[in-house]
Amino acid sequence: MNGLGKSALSGVRITDLTWAWAGPFATTLLTYLGAEVVRIESRKRPDHTRTRSITTGQLFGGLDNSPIFNYMNQNKLGMSLNLSHPESVNLVKRLVCISDVMAENMRPGAVDRLGLGYQALQEVNPSVIMLSSSARGATGPEKNYTGYAPTFGALGGAAYLTGYADDAPARLLGEMDLISGTAAALAIVAALNHRARTGRGQHIDLSSSEVISSLLGEAFLDYSMNRRVQSRQGNRDDIMAPHNCYPCQGKDNWVSIAVATDEEWQALCQAIGQPELAQERRFATTYDRWHNQEELDKVVAQWTRDKSPHQVMDLLQNSGVAAVPSFNSEDIYKDPHLRARDFWQQVEHPSLGKQLMIAPPWKLSATPARNRNGAPLMGQHNEYVLGELLGLSQAEIKRLTEEKAIY
Repeated sequence: MNGLGKSALSGVRITDLTWAWAGPFATTLLTYLGAEVVRIESRKRPDHTRTRSITTGQLFGGLDNSPIFNYMNQNKLGMSLNLSHPESVNLVKRLVCISDVMAENMRPGAVDRLGLGYQALQEVNPSVIMLSSSARGATGPEKNYTGYAPTFGALGGAAYLTGYADDAPARLLGEMDLISGTAAALAIVAALNHRARTGRGQHIDLSSSEVISSLLGEAFLDYSMNRRVQSRQGNRDDIMAPHNCYPCQGKDNWVSIAVATDEEWQALCQAIGQPELAQERRFATTYDRWHNQEELDKVVAQWTRDKSPHQVMDLLQNSGVAAVPSFNSEDIYKDPHLRARDFWQQVEHPSLGKQLMIAPPWKLSATPARNRNGAPLMGQHNEYVLGELLGLSQAEIKRLTEEKAIY
């Protein structure tokens, strides 16, 4: 299906009813691989990311000026349908007829009430793949739990394990959405592969909180085997020491250092100009260092305090010790390694103009990942989708627009 230079998912079409972050990010990842994604929304109930940032409270001044919506919906086609109108629901079904995937992340049961549940879609496209992403999945007593990023992090267990030992669990935000979206994209690719081999579609019922739990296997195993409930320990490790984030010169500058072996410990002692530390009994073995890490952290912090994070990184990495600065946004933007790997890419948006975006996260030699366009304006591709893909006449499009089915 894919020759050299083509994208991996060329020819795949996705009907996209997702909103907010987790769902749209999943389908945007698939656009990098060449999938054609038709994003369906409406002026009656626009995606909140078009108008504001929940985290910062920032307002974007209209439906087409949001940098957040732009990042989460790159490369997509925009179609505006009012799904409370029955003819709009029929148009979605017609689009599903010529699609490979339908994706949604509404609360469980919402698409069924619209007449767009999996069984209804199978009637018009028996081999369709449907992704339903929610907080706790579509079954069970918690299926109606509200699905936002902090919910995923808390119910999935990551929040409880993140933070300092003497402080409350961390308040995990958008990163939880992006992790859920990444898992959803992988699930869709797996389903497409399964269908290519068997001819059968499937319904993917994805629980975002369970996606987060899947990353915490060691904590669940620890409880299952040892009845031990893990908790927060800041930047420390269960085995390694020193293993922490240490203060550096300047305001709020930090560097992370991790020592895994006796050889690395000896190299660290040489690098900081205190080779005698390696001979001290309290730091002689991994076990000793771990039990005396409060004292050890003070020694390391005293050395890092008058140096820049990059000075520490260069010196220790050249000595064979793992060390890296804690980057802020400006540091990431300027990082020479990321720039050498084309981490940043300029994309044109019809309203916002040229925007600097994160490039696709994969380097694929035979099927390159591409970022082609910014997110669509509200209803930007109605004429193409309704006219060319679905075959509606101009008179039909005009009537449905007047009736606010297209809205």
